[in-house]
Amino acid sequence: MNTKTVNSVINAGKSYQYVDNGEPMRGGMKDVYFSPDKSYVVAFYRDVQDFNSRERLRKIVTDYYNSFFNREGGNYYKDLYCWPTDMVEADKKVGLIVPCYNQNFFFKKGYAANDLIRGKEKEGKWFASPKFRNKQFALRLDETELGNWLSYFQVCVNIARGVKRLHAAGLAHSDLSYKNVLVDPVSRSATIIDIDGLVVPGLFPPDVIGTADFIAPEVLATKHLDIKDASRKLPSRLTDLHALAVMIYMYLLYRHPLKGGKVHDLDTEKDDLLSMGERALFVEHPQDASNRPKLNQVNPKELPWADVTKIPYTITGPYLKELFQQAFITGLHQPAQRPPAEMWEQALLKTTDLMQPCSNAACEQKWYVFDNTNTPKCPFCGTPHKGTLPVLDLYYEFKPTVWKPENHRLMVYNNQYLFQWHVNRNTIRNEKITAAQKIPVGYFTFHQNKWVLVNQKLTSLKDLTEDKEIPIGTMVELTDGKKLLLSREEGGRVVIITMANK
Repeated sequence: MNTKTVNSVINAGKSYQYVDNGEPMRGGMKDVYFSPDKSYVVAFYRDVQDFNSRERLRKIVTDYYNSFFNREGGNYYKDLYCWPTDMVEADKKVGLIVPCYNQNFFFKKGYAANDLIRGKEKEGKWFASPKFRNKQFALRLDETELGNWLSYFQVCVNIARGVKRLHAAGLAHSDLSYKNVLVDPVSRSATIIDIDGLVVPGLFPPDVIGTADFIAPEVLATKHLDIKDASRKLPSRLTDLHALAVMIYMYLLYRHPLKGGKVHDLDTEKDDLLSMGERALFVEHPQDASNRPKLNQVNPKELPWADVTKIPYTITGPYLKELFQQAFITGLHQPAQRPPAEMWEQALLKTTDLMQPCSNAACEQKWYVFDNTNTPKCPFCGTPHKGTLPVLDLYYEFKPTVWKPENHRLMVYNNQYLFQWHVNRNTIRNEKITAAQKIPVGYFTFHQNKWVLVNQKLTSLKDLTEDKEIPIGTMVELTDGKKLLLSREEGGRVVIITMANK
């Protein structure tokens, strides 16, 4: 084992070891070597880095590292990014010290049929394609790697939070794609990688224009212009928002939002440039069906997901439907109109409150979003919901004694929990939520042929319909039209119950 030592250019006297067996892992721009204990890697740039590039890297491992991680809540972000921790130099080559990924971001089984990708990194691309989950495909992923539909909502929440934090710091990733995001549906986690390409507007320009499929239309439409041309559009916060929307769409629907059946030019390269750039059109545009995927040209391994009539984007529920329209219709060619990352985060979280478990044990997705009908059914396997279904609409106090709907509802299923963020609108469900706020305050169960809410921690739960207090340790039946006050504290909510599927 040929172990070498390299010195930090940031911290005097600090050095790192790496194993050089003559064959490094080769990335797009770097040669990568493991440390002897495989807790970190040393990644050397093959090309000489100019003053500006070195300054960018120095800031990433010092100022930006400190502002992200050495402050309150910093631990949450350590799992969310694979962030370089130091800068080194050897033989005039600049390198970065980067922590190794957590074990859950490597395939334990990989393919169902063989172990060809066991131990490989879980790049997002494995989970955004329908063929890798299709039972007719020899190289499909093993079921133990796939998670269920609900898993991907939490994965997307983590990615949205990662992008939100970068943008709050005035940074853009510049190459956000499923190549640069590792995901694990089993633990419902994600980590954003390739942080060394961060763009600081006006200070550090982007190195690349992005990864195909995720490059914003305005970047592709102007890429022929000189880099100094004022009309040339380069990666920025707004192009990150296009890539984020594409990624969320692909993780939930396993297809690309712009790759449809419309042909713009017989030259494949020109056609691709037009269909993803200047003439980009949402495959599910409600008023223009010309880019719908042509099912006779679709690979059978991509069905049923490629069939936008059978599995439309509207199955993701009302909040995400609105954001997909904003991202791929209103904001597709108007970058300033794209939804910010925090809107995606909150829409995804509110949608998880609309989820129902599918009663069909053989259903591959296991969960679906309540479709606001009186006879709900799973859109994936067609199984109808059995029995009554309580729907809780949340209301807040607009002014004394005036309650307004929150545009937020909670679907009930057996052993579903009620949390502090449902009870009080001053508790925001985001990355700052405390361990104490994650403890359920009540739960719903189907008891003696009745739906009930069991009060575990609510000190002022009241049945307003019956004018009756519900003490901790007791339960209240959920019936059609019933009103419950969840909390008397400031920000406390009222819920109104509707029984669907009666």
